[in-house]
Amino acid sequence: MDTRQPSWSANGGAVPPSDDRRLQILDATIKRYQYQQDALIEILHKAQDLFGALESDRLLYIARSLKLPPSRVYGVATFYHLFFLTPKGRHQCIVCTGTACYAKDAAALVSVVKQSAQIQVGQTTSDNQLSLSTARCLGVCGIAPVVVFDDVVCGGQTPASVRDRVQEYLTLQRQ
Repeated sequence: MDTRQPSWSANGGAVPPSDDRRLQILDATIKRYQYQQDALIEILHKAQDLFGALESDRLLYIARSLKLPPSRVYGVATFYHLFFLTPKGRHQCIVCTGTACYAKDAAALVSVVKQSAQIQVGQTTSDNQLSLSTARCLGVCGIAPVVVFDDVVCGGQTPASVRDRVQEYLTLQRQ
């Protein structure tokens, strides 16, 4: 007879192992919000802060804890550009592709990151230094085109300024 405790994934996300401090903190957060469904975004942020990404077993656990359909939790996690389903690199580069940024050639900014880092949108460099993603709109159209580097919104970006920042991130790893 197998006496091992089933893993979190193996039991459908029903009971997290008690030895993982991050899960204990997530449980405390859910409890602090009194299991309210309206706190889903805050709870997802906390889970991502704790684990680095919102992988499927955590989404299922949150859905069950809040008594929400898993499709709703997944839908919220995939709708907002600041949530990640897979772990991201040490540095983040998010290029706005909204109308104002698009009109000011956001595509060139995406291209320069792809070329400089040799990755595609949604990917991370092999050394886990840089992840590239896009956002539909960041809501700061007055300073378009916009790129978010490590949670810092940078307006008026050019291919040269973006290339310089990407090279800086990639060079830091080599030093």
